[in-house]
Amino acid sequence: MEDGMSSDEDYYSDRDSLDGLENEDSEFHCTPPKGPTTKVITKESLLAAQREDLRRVMDLLSLREHHARTLLIYYRWDVERLFAVLVEKGKDFLFDQAGVTVVEHQGWTEHFMVKINEGQSRRIRCMAHKCNAICDEAIVRNLVSKRHPDMAEKFERFLLESYIEDNKRVKWCPSTPHCGNAIRIEDDEFCEVECSCGWTEHFMVKINEGQSRRIRCMAHKCNAICDEAIVRNLVSKRHPDMAEKFERFLLESYIEDNKRVKWCPSTPHCGNAIRIEDDEFCEVECSCGMQFCFSCLSEAHSPCSCLMWELWAKKCRDESETVNWITAHTKPCPKCHKPVEKNGGCNLVSCICGQAFCWLCGGATGRDHTWSSISGHSCGRYKAEREKKSERAKRDHYRYMHYYNRYRAHTDSFKQESKLKEIIQERVSITEERDSRLRDFSWVNNGLLRLFRSRRVLSYSYPFAFYMFGDELFNDEMTKEEREIKQHLFEDQQQQLEGNVEKLSKFLEEPFDQYSEDKVMEIRMQVINLSVITDTLCQKVYECIENDLLGSLQYGNHNIAPYKSKGIEKASELTACWKANNSDKYPPSDCGTSGNNFVRLTWAY
Repeated sequence: MEDGMSSDEDYYSDRDSLDGLENEDSEFHCTPPKGPTTKVITKESLLAAQREDLRRVMDLLSLREHHARTLLIYYRWDVERLFAVLVEKGKDFLFDQAGVTVVEHQGWTEHFMVKINEGQSRRIRCMAHKCNAICDEAIVRNLVSKRHPDMAEKFERFLLESYIEDNKRVKWCPSTPHCGNAIRIEDDEFCEVECSCGWTEHFMVKINEGQSRRIRCMAHKCNAICDEAIVRNLVSKRHPDMAEKFERFLLESYIEDNKRVKWCPSTPHCGNAIRIEDDEFCEVECSCGMQFCFSCLSEAHSPCSCLMWELWAKKCRDESETVNWITAHTKPCPKCHKPVEKNGGCNLVSCICGQAFCWLCGGATGRDHTWSSISGHSCGRYKAEREKKSERAKRDHYRYMHYYNRYRAHTDSFKQESKLKEIIQERVSITEERDSRLRDFSWVNNGLLRLFRSRRVLSYSYPFAFYMFGDELFNDEMTKEEREIKQHLFEDQQQQLEGNVEKLSKFLEEPFDQYSEDKVMEIRMQVINLSVITDTLCQKVYECIENDLLGSLQYGNHNIAPYKSKGIEKASELTACWKANNSDKYPPSDCGTSGNNFVRLTWAY
């Protein structure tokens, strides 16, 4: 369901529309419209948005990008929470929890070079604290050769000589001067074991398992997260396609692991995502037109809570109410157990299987009977349990249909009124062609948008009332008297809104293009007044729900999206000023990745 709202330009611009309304206590006419706070981000901008958070962490902690990304993924890209843990627990705790290993003042290359110079080339251990793993010689060779080719040759020589230096079956010839030979003996038995699972295979397995974003070291009980540059380098040499997959997973981590970002639930998928800055209990609109609840990703459903809407949607699509009707109006045959409906006044009924039974108690009987008794059978009274169950089913079904019919009626009205937009535009065009002093028709468009928003609120207010005042969710939260008081309070607000919405709908359907100017002016003032009134009443309905109904509950979490007079905000485009192939370390600080309530992200597949 859509509000039909498109842009801020559609909202009240007619200053004359407020004539006579100066005393109205409403933000509708005293607060100027704000600019859009949602942005659409392309694939390049997604990388810029991701790097904006990376930059903040890298600058504060003086980290490399890999370590900053590892921290952010662990803390679900919540920079504020990450900083809070840093302040409360300290840097060591922060790094240890996320599996980040940082050696001050030296990187992996420097670490390898120091060990080679110290003569420890043959067993260079991992830098991670308490990690006993031996670094892969291919990684050492690759990193050292880029900066110091001579040292890489020295490393290769040490590896070759290790066959003699570390082999109990081989010793150098002790001749002087040294002949350069070594002697190997075969007396002792031994076997040489080489692991068949290298680092590259380890990385590829993790990427295929979808664990690209946090690949841990292979060493037993080592919590360190592997450097993405090393993963990228080794995997790309053997499987370039898998390296691209790894890069995509890293980029998508900004969405998949970020509690402020979720994919648009449109079907088929539009490829976009929405980022919010504030409360997750909000309703958003993607540029593809999909309006949805950010919290549960179902259709926008306020003032229903997510749980209420989930239960209502399930109730509407399954056969639960059909079962209730069958329970209320039929009884099972005692022989074949098929439901039998009574179509006459006699309490002796017959199933199609031929079995006769008593309608009052459900017991099997013979066919001989009179109006007052059945031969050989006496049930006395209704069985209390069966009667109670039947009456409860009838009552529940009637109550459900009461709320469902009104929910459906307003939903259908919304669909019908959505067609008014084209009709009204045509009427405005006809009126403008006439020689008339009426030139500004923003009031009719504004009234139509207010009608859409108010009708939407009314529609979802009935599922809310069904669960708020029923026994399913809050039976233990309120006494019967409290429930009745709150129900009367809510229904009073609901009925006032309903009455004014119907009046607004009636005036908007008037064929004003056929009326005189004076008549049009009367309709104009009615539409303006009713628009303000319905907006105020919608606000009061939400305030009643948040403060008097849900706000008084002790248990459960039933948050609702806040009411917005302008309806669900639509994301607008955000220009990517930082490109994916930019050589700069960080994107510019004014890339537009901050200062917005929520942002739409676009991903190309």
